[in-house]
Amino acid sequence: MLDTATTTTKIAALNDRLRQTYWGGKVMTTPGINDLPEDTQLAIFRAVMEYDDFTEANDPHGEHDFGKVVVSGVSCFWKIDYYDHTLTWGSDEPANPDVTTRVLTIMRASEY
Repeated sequence: MLDTATTTTKIAALNDRLRQTYWGGKVMTTPGINDLPEDTQLAIFRAVMEYDDFTEANDPHGEHDFGKVVVSGVSCFWKIDYYDHTLTWGSDEPANPDVTTRVLTIMRASEY
């Protein structure tokens, strides 16, 4: 069993991998994102990939699981949730990719 600091570090690394590469989970976008012009959508995806403004105020648990980006005047949130592999229940072990499916959701702030 991992200690709390090791678990948090592992979760943050897995979340960063998904956010920076769009690999290691599923990526979902909301209708508000889907309705934007393609070039704006691509710029939002790039901004999420490059996000690194994690602070105690916006990342109190240190898991790198939520952020805000503004692209072309459009405020967007992204968040990462942890599910079992059937996407039915929350994962009991978010630090263990063998039993966890990460879902990155990108949405307009107004949809949150």
